[in-house]
Amino acid sequence: MRRVNADSQRVTPAPGSLPRRLAVPGGILAAVVGAFAYVGTVDPNEPGHYPACPLLRYTGLYCPGCGGLRSAYAVVHGDLGAALGANAVAVLGYAAFAALWTVWVVRSVRGRPTRVDPGPSLLWALGALLLVFTVVRNLPFGGWLHP
Repeated sequence: MRRVNADSQRVTPAPGSLPRRLAVPGGILAAVVGAFAYVGTVDPNEPGHYPACPLLRYTGLYCPGCGGLRSAYAVVHGDLGAALGANAVAVLGYAAFAALWTVWVVRSVRGRPTRVDPGPSLLWALGALLLVFTVVRNLPFGGWLHP
């Protein structure tokens, strides 16, 4: 919520203290850090720690998320090559989250609202990327995309 000062036509920050404006982004970051810390300590490469992907288990096909936990584990341990090898799309998702979260925090500090309103073309493009990734990783020549 922004207010316009009638005298100078300047936009002033939304009311509320800085800790209050940062509570939700901070809570989201705490949840993500907690999830990555758990995955970083409980190795998904060891069998029995996490449930198997149902699509892979029953059909033998890799879904777009297959290898995501191994990718997160590799990111936590600083092995970007292994993370990209496990699931390149997940690594892109981690980077996108970091960028969007940073924008969210900067806008919150400045008292400006954050609106996430992806247009239909962006959503279609992301869907197409996931579809192509899923199809290619399940074709014989896409073996380099297997987790």
